[in-house]
Amino acid sequence: MGRLVPAVTRALDILELFLDGDSTLSAPEITRRLGLPRTTVHELVTTLSARNYLVSVPAQPGRYRLGVRPYQLGSRYAEQLDLAAEGQQVARGVAESCDETVHVAILEGADVIYIAKTDSTRAVRMVSAAGRRLPAHCTSVGKMLLASLPGPALDARLPDERPLTAMTDHSITSPAELRRQLGEIRERGIAVEQRESNPDVSCVAAPVRDSAGTVVAALSISVPMIRWSDERRAELEELAAKGAADLSARLGHRGRA
Repeated sequence: MGRLVPAVTRALDILELFLDGDSTLSAPEITRRLGLPRTTVHELVTTLSARNYLVSVPAQPGRYRLGVRPYQLGSRYAEQLDLAAEGQQVARGVAESCDETVHVAILEGADVIYIAKTDSTRAVRMVSAAGRRLPAHCTSVGKMLLASLPGPALDARLPDERPLTAMTDHSITSPAELRRQLGEIRERGIAVEQRESNPDVSCVAAPVRDSAGTVVAALSISVPMIRWSDERRAELEELAAKGAADLSARLGHRGRA
């Protein structure tokens, strides 16, 4: 592996601050959050602005938002990834069937990234966004994807010597307990998480396979706890499984899971 270029790394760190949900940032905020020298931040922001990765906010002098270039790169990536486009269509259909929020996510390291999402139309619903990253062990999609990994790949992502990060009081922090649950998920073909990533939401998820039968994504349905029950869970598990099977077929999967 070649040497990382510090200036490029810092520039990317600035752009990735916007992944945390901030729509605009000022140079002092960037300096404080990244712990970089003020002069370095000024030079990097100036360069990123010159290349249209950042733009000044007209009504807020000294503040910046993402420019058109990240959007163009993201769009180019999405064009090459049929999974995102097909996933969005399937998610829309599943959401119309149950009027709950539906996600399609992929695994990256020990995290999941949502690549497609359709919202519920109800007043009380889960709020999230495509592109969001969460610890895999705290989500139903993540547990489904972790359960599909071969042993060595799972071991690399889940070292047994340290506790897992908790997002809520219900999150799994024990690697041993997570591995026990993953075994059950492999047997059932459905993953469930109850208030593990959001104290007010529970989710179910099913695996999405490509033409070779490999699990490449997972489709989930998220439900506020006020609408969660054993009966509702069973209904949504069936819908998630059907939606995941539909998406798998669109990706060329023809065999049985």
